[in-house]
Amino acid sequence: MTLVEVALRAVSVLAAFLVLPLLVGQTEHKLMAHMQGRLGPMYAGGFHGWAQLVADGAKFVQKEDIVPAAADKRLFRLAPAIALIPYLVALAVVPIAPGVAGLDVPASAILVLVATGVGALGTLIAGWASANKYALIGALRAAAQLISYELPIVLAVASVCLAGGSLSLPTITERWQPHWLLWQLPGAIVFLVAAVAELQRPPFDTPVADAELVMGPWTEYTGLRFAFFLLAEYAGIVVLSLLFAALWLGGWHGPFSEHLGWVWTLLKGFAVAILVIWMRVAWPRVRADQLQRLAWLWLVPLALLQLALTGVGVVMGW
Repeated sequence: MTLVEVALRAVSVLAAFLVLPLLVGQTEHKLMAHMQGRLGPMYAGGFHGWAQLVADGAKFVQKEDIVPAAADKRLFRLAPAIALIPYLVALAVVPIAPGVAGLDVPASAILVLVATGVGALGTLIAGWASANKYALIGALRAAAQLISYELPIVLAVASVCLAGGSLSLPTITERWQPHWLLWQLPGAIVFLVAAVAELQRPPFDTPVADAELVMGPWTEYTGLRFAFFLLAEYAGIVVLSLLFAALWLGGWHGPFSEHLGWVWTLLKGFAVAILVIWMRVAWPRVRADQLQRLAWLWLVPLALLQLALTGVGVVMGW
């Protein structure tokens, strides 16, 4: 690979990382406005509130950047970057089309899981470094949630890797078969629910819980630093959606995939992102005990059952 190709791939991944999360954010504004009858996001800029995202950006830029006097200032300033950058690394290895990915690494599935797990540490650091009891409570809740939901995610991805006979995302997507939608469905459900909880998205936003913890680990953050945490959340949705599309929905497989494979991947990922947004609108927040019960009594056993079923299926040659 020449230096020019490396530069082009890096620029492409960075451009996608900057554009796709903003598109997801704009889509969330519009879907929530329609589904909940919110009038505000439908007026900014005129036609259908097209400038709502621009208005939000201007609002965050104008806000004062405040660092609490008792905070660990270095970690406080570093936490938004720790939350955001790992999703850039994860996005770089998710395949969009045959041979089209920012990085081609042998065990890209493991790299994605590791990167997304590191991204969640930004929330923990933010809560601890803020020197605020509400932020610390939110960070402790986030730690418990991270530990609980990382296991079902790993088990669900392991099941697909076992079915595909590889740890490489492009290889798994290339070997994808339509019948995977049936016998890998339990794992797909486990992954989707657990990944939404890993992102601390409603209805699993107990660590943030703006109504009871003010904003959880983000309580003391303002301006662009707070915006970076929101951008990390949307970037996580993008990575989750594209990874789900690649592993369970066949990625680039579809009509005219030899020319439009990247279109199918993006469309499938966009459909998953809409489902994640719909979950926020349709379901109320669960309690902390309900959240832990869901993980350990339902998702983990179901993921283990899916892994065992996949093992039997591989032996039997399904």
